[in-house]
Amino acid sequence: MMDDTKSGTDVRSPIHLNALRAFEATARHGSFVGAAKELHVTPAAVGQLVRSLEEWLGTPLFRRSQSGKVRLTTTEAADAALADIRIGLDRLRTGLERMKEVASGGVLTVTVSPAFAAKWLMPRIERFQARWPDTDVRLDTSLKLIDYVVEGIDIGVRYGAGHWPGLTAEKLMEEEIFPVVSPALLRQAPIKRLRDLANQTLIHDQSVDPNSGFATWETWLEKAGIADGLQRRGLKINNSAAVLQAAIDGYGVALARSILAHDDLAAGRLVRLFPDVRVPSKLAYYVVYRPERASMPRLVAFRTWLHEEAAGARS
Repeated sequence: MMDDTKSGTDVRSPIHLNALRAFEATARHGSFVGAAKELHVTPAAVGQLVRSLEEWLGTPLFRRSQSGKVRLTTTEAADAALADIRIGLDRLRTGLERMKEVASGGVLTVTVSPAFAAKWLMPRIERFQARWPDTDVRLDTSLKLIDYVVEGIDIGVRYGAGHWPGLTAEKLMEEEIFPVVSPALLRQAPIKRLRDLANQTLIHDQSVDPNSGFATWETWLEKAGIADGLQRRGLKINNSAAVLQAAIDGYGVALARSILAHDDLAAGRLVRLFPDVRVPSKLAYYVVYRPERASMPRLVAFRTWLHEEAAGARS
């Protein structure tokens, strides 16, 4: 009979996968409460799992504090192992996801902002589905930077400077920023000179933090050479699609993003003002995915399709 102890495998050793998950989440959040919310269990259950792991290892993993924002900090022993544990858990998730791919019948989970979904992706998604009828796209629309691993995201399109830790980002599209107005409003109040904007309600897009480099009316007006003396009254909206819709409905002049406004301009629902004033955005659209998922066939197909659509829009 084989001696498992001598062969280096102790079948009596408990498998602490749930405890490891609880430990990793607690280390990331700095509390049992934060880890419990992520894992959908009680803080007491997380604490018990962590304590069981500490007992099995024979060493503490956290230093406990009774005050302060962060109640738990990792010990040296925990810090030494944390990176490897995270890699191991991520590989386990990836393996399970690969098994789930077969069972799920071809589901691809995609995350984009609500505005990008409404103004760019949804009008084009039928072309992808016609080419890949066996792939079901599950769309997750959010303005928040969600965790791809926790939320089970395969791929997404993000707007920014192109740097998101732990994710691969490929530039998809650059864009310009410019004023747009409805044809009806333009007939009522012709806007021929930059100073004519002083008589209009300016619609402000507040969906992106201006500290990220996002162009605002102030940015555009400075580039146009009228930084002073123009009233900045207006309508402030935190959704780029709603900004464009407000302009289409005649509520004022919107500062549009060229990618999102493309179809409305082509259909004549909006008119671009002052095309000679060119203000490129410092931000761009990126295809973003986890590097370990890069070879997933459905992800490759969707990523390729996104780049093809973007190239077609530029031509």
